[in-house]
Amino acid sequence: MYIKIKVTPNAKKEKFERKQEDFFEIAVKEKAKQNMANERAREIIARHFGIIKGKVRIISGHRSPSKIISVDNI
Repeated sequence: MYIKIKVTPNAKKEKFERKQEDFFEIAVKEKAKQNMANERAREIIARHFGIIKGKVRIISGHRSPSKIISVDNI
């Protein structure tokens, strides 16, 4: 399954909000350096869907706030 996310790095509070069936907004405390914000976003998505982080992959948007994510085994 593919979902779209918008990640806001360096936020004061972490937030995970479902805007549409396949679109989420995520705010993470980590900075957008050395892939830290992307890794934290993957952890949050995996926790939401109840799967391991390895099943969540970034398909496109590695360096952009808007990303397409592949979530396996839902």
